[in-house]
Amino acid sequence: MSVVDLFAGPGGWDVAARELGLYPLGVEHDDSACATRDAAGLRTLQADVSALDPLNFPCVGLIASPPCQAWSMAGKGGGRRDKQHVVQCAQDIAAGRDTRAEHKAVCEDERSILAVEPLRWALALRPEWCAFEQVPPVLELWTMFAQILAAQGYSTWAGVLEAERFGVPQTRERAILLASRVQAAVPPEPTHQRYVPGEPQRHDVGMFGEVLPWVSMAQALGWEEGPSPSPSVTGGGGATGGVEVFASKHARARAAAAVRLRAGTNANDVSRPADTPAPTLRFGARSNDVSWVSNAQPNAAVRAAGEQAPTITGGHDTGDRRWVTERPATTEALRADDWHEKRPATTIAGDLRVFPPGGHHVPGDQSNGAVRVTPEEAAALQTFPPGYPFQGSRTAVFTQIGNAIPPLLAWHVLRAIALPVELREAA
Repeated sequence: MSVVDLFAGPGGWDVAARELGLYPLGVEHDDSACATRDAAGLRTLQADVSALDPLNFPCVGLIASPPCQAWSMAGKGGGRRDKQHVVQCAQDIAAGRDTRAEHKAVCEDERSILAVEPLRWALALRPEWCAFEQVPPVLELWTMFAQILAAQGYSTWAGVLEAERFGVPQTRERAILLASRVQAAVPPEPTHQRYVPGEPQRHDVGMFGEVLPWVSMAQALGWEEGPSPSPSVTGGGGATGGVEVFASKHARARAAAAVRLRAGTNANDVSRPADTPAPTLRFGARSNDVSWVSNAQPNAAVRAAGEQAPTITGGHDTGDRRWVTERPATTEALRADDWHEKRPATTIAGDLRVFPPGGHHVPGDQSNGAVRVTPEEAAALQTFPPGYPFQGSRTAVFTQIGNAIPPLLAWHVLRAIALPVELREAA
């Protein structure tokens, strides 16, 4: 199956796609990300997405994660202030007019206009399915794209998915747009408990299946047992200064590590140690194992009691139909040294610090309660495979990790949109 991945980064989507038998061609401009992809054996075209003619890349599936810096709440917000130009440019493209250059010229952040590229490629290529990802402030734009694609005969869904609901050990939220010409576009059903401040982990089994507990940061990195890191000190557990990738099971017993992570290792040397066997990477819809060893019972997930399925009318859902209600408005006050044991990590954001809830970019308080992690630990929290060969400077490695979609989340999304229903259980 021919698939194109726009703004492919180090391969978050593509690592997941390989597990489903898909081998995308990733289009990426950044030197370090391309080097990572090459080291990981991913198909790559180093190019500027906006300079390419989509008609030269016919495909069945289209994936896209345009740069989020202009739109992220952690950034300067240029993309949010440029929204009127991006919206108008998208409407022009839908009407057959390419006005990207003139809108880019008046944008506060020139990266803002890149958000229209997924729509430009989708309208030009008319692939069977599309999967687009961005930060939550882009949901309004995705919803407009969904309307445009629905008018072209696509079934669409736009909404926000919460990463911890799919086994990712962080409370990362991402706006997703799904579109299909061959089947109903519906989001993946959550496999894990939603993190709500103050609610304990639960493993719920009901008449429709099971929902596994969310995975804490400490569980994911093997810090539940033995010494745990101090805030703002490079992470390491035990006398050797290293930690093991933790494969979380229901009993939360420490599993044999697929790779040993060494605190203080060179950021360019994140390959698997010579004496460490290659990990077995098997995704499972029911996996509660952040190193991806499946304890599978596929396709058995259900929504928690009281949640409503999104309503899709005429093959199209124009609104933000979340599986769940909004998170409670709170900073949680989890500023004690062991906050990482009480909840999933906060969003991994291209920084060696993992901030406590409410502690990200707070003036004068940025490092209070933050936990420093190695590149390998940040990659584990993003659910990249152990030993994933990130390339480039230490800064470039953290940036690649923070910008990527977590492969485990990507796997659930692609399984829902790219595979026919009859093949999903086999996956």
